[in-house]
Amino acid sequence: MSDQVLVECDGPVMTVTINRPPANAIDLALSRELYQAFRRLNDEAELRVGVLTGAPNPKNIFSAGWDLKAVARGEGRDEAQGFDLGPGGIGGLPEFFDLYKPVIAAVNGAAVGGGFELALGADIILAAEEAYFALPEMQRGFLPDGGAIQKLHHRVPYNVAIDLMLTGRRLSAPEAKHWGLVRDVVPRAQLLTKAQEIAHGIAQGAPLVTKALKEYMRFNAAASPEQAHGATRKAWIGQSGLAHYESMLRSEDFNEGAAAFAEKRTPSFKGG
Repeated sequence: MSDQVLVECDGPVMTVTINRPPANAIDLALSRELYQAFRRLNDEAELRVGVLTGAPNPKNIFSAGWDLKAVARGEGRDEAQGFDLGPGGIGGLPEFFDLYKPVIAAVNGAAVGGGFELALGADIILAAEEAYFALPEMQRGFLPDGGAIQKLHHRVPYNVAIDLMLTGRRLSAPEAKHWGLVRDVVPRAQLLTKAQEIAHGIAQGAPLVTKALKEYMRFNAAASPEQAHGATRKAWIGQSGLAHYESMLRSEDFNEGAAAFAEKRTPSFKGG
């Protein structure tokens, strides 16, 4: 891991900081390093929640997205794949579909293009008061297809998503909160602390539950109520194909939660 990606662990919470001055633009090498950080989060049992942010810089940019200077040099073009954004997609997160531990994006500045798409790969987004989101790809001659055209209309109303992609206009942090894209808008100086507090709160829960939730939502978020309930009932009898969900139901932690409630004590979850 180079100085482009800073990783700090505080108990069960891993904080990943993009540190590529001057604008935290993402080239192929950085994308691969970010994926390795998220892979570590996924693989190490003691890590339960990730926080993603950008290193402070004079222009207040969380990430300027894919490095277009690198694109102009031909970087990322791949004869077999069309484009190689690295494992996990741009920034290692938007296409890391089997990352079953939650990630919180602390967007401390402009999230532009692929930077916006990287934030969309997180489960929860917090933003600094002066942060904004923008998708200027249409004005550059291509689509925001590293995550925005696939996900944004599921996070905000369809007409808002289309507007943002057609016009490239800036979506302010307060407007993003209005549409439900952002959970909290806080002063920049408090942003990372707030994100880490939320992460530690999530980490107090049973670790198998967060995995089960992300797995279930991955496969059933767009299902009809009938289909979604059907998947749940199949999980109850071990026939859903949702390994994390079914493991949760069979775990000692499942019984511990009920026992702790009955005994009026704090549960002691062990992750199994």
